[in-house]
Amino acid sequence: MAWSAAQYLKFEDERTRPARDLLAQVPAALPAGTVYDLGCGPGNSTELLAARFPGRGVRGVDNAADMLKAARNRLPGVDFVECDLAKWHPHEPAALLFANAVFQWLPDHLTLLARLMEGLRPGGVLAVQMPDNLCEPSHLLMEESARAGPWRAAFEAGTPRRRPLPAPAAYFDALGPKAARVDVWHTAYNHPMADAAAIVEWVKGTGLRPYLDRIPADERGGFLADYEGRIADAYPPMADGRRLLRFPRLFVVAVKG
Repeated sequence: MAWSAAQYLKFEDERTRPARDLLAQVPAALPAGTVYDLGCGPGNSTELLAARFPGRGVRGVDNAADMLKAARNRLPGVDFVECDLAKWHPHEPAALLFANAVFQWLPDHLTLLARLMEGLRPGGVLAVQMPDNLCEPSHLLMEESARAGPWRAAFEAGTPRRRPLPAPAAYFDALGPKAARVDVWHTAYNHPMADAAAIVEWVKGTGLRPYLDRIPADERGGFLADYEGRIADAYPPMADGRRLLRFPRLFVVAVKG
């Protein structure tokens, strides 16, 4: 799957808001050490970290070349590293491992998060946010559209639907033995979108990508039209004509003991 920084940043403010909310729950008094932005994308969340923790040597980590190019252009004074997060570990104990909307893409991320706790200094923080919206119409309708037209042959072996996030208790169980404190909560954002096409543009930058990657280029237009029609029915217009996109997200903050 090829990430597109330009597509992702079409809704930069909305995508950055959860990172701001997550950062607000990170204690100001961190131990000495580096601050890492894991899955830094185009650098919008890294910019928040650099402003909050100046002089910390903030570093960004991502595996998408286009995202890293945008991040380096945005923050030329920050060190960005291309790396697979499934294999990454800090070279020395870190003060903060911050991850905005990335670990939902990685299999068995509970094991990865527990391992990352070992890469923190005592009092260091693991702060993670992940979309928890697979049961929302925006994602259920991807499944319907995948099987609705001539492109359905691309999904005969199954769709690229992600596995649902574990229950909150699973994060307490995985991180609690290594933490002095664990907080887990959900926030459901309600984003007013101009129209159904805007909702489609939003998910084209993230959740819809693996579906489009499967479909032959000459059939993608038909798939998108089918999907947009379903979105228009599922998200009726409000009084001002806009459509309200509900977007639940899971937040986890763990302080190492």
